[in-house]
Amino acid sequence: MTDDAELMRRVREGDEVAFGALMAEWELPVKRVLGRIVQNSADADDLAQETFIRIWQNRERFLPGAAFRPWMFAIAVNLARNRLRWWRRRPLVELEDWEIGESSARTETALERKERAEAVRTAVGRLPLDQREVLVLFSYEGLSHAEIAASVGGTPKSIEAKLYRAREKLRSGLRHWVEDAGGEITDC
Repeated sequence: MTDDAELMRRVREGDEVAFGALMAEWELPVKRVLGRIVQNSADADDLAQETFIRIWQNRERFLPGAAFRPWMFAIAVNLARNRLRWWRRRPLVELEDWEIGESSARTETALERKERAEAVRTAVGRLPLDQREVLVLFSYEGLSHAEIAASVGGTPKSIEAKLYRAREKLRSGLRHWVEDAGGEITDC
């Protein structure tokens, strides 16, 4: 597999095949991040497409040698922020039920897994936007504090603080589920 830096070097030169390879590799992670931030799968799909359009349009702004993943997620997160601002200015429409996935634990019933997953999604959705973004990028996409800081702005220390506050709010809001799971928050 060609690494992202090499693909972006080629994309900067207008190589559509390299761009297609980047899209194939990153489409699902971008949709997951966006879906967890905006909490609507149709909007996540639209925003993911817009993210890749922006990557192509701004390919010459990508600095050679820079990390692609934080740059890409910065574009996606900014688009999600704009969409959420747009929603706040308009009447809210009912969000469709969106499933990210279920636990593979065999001892739980499907209903229990669904209830827990819904409780976690709801709790994540109630987090302030800046904490939700940090939590999603760290917990689901595995970005480091430095990569998140590059994606959403701030310092690695401020990202660490936001992540701590987000986890504490989740622990508090999901006390019942956390106690049943032995302290772990899963199925977001």
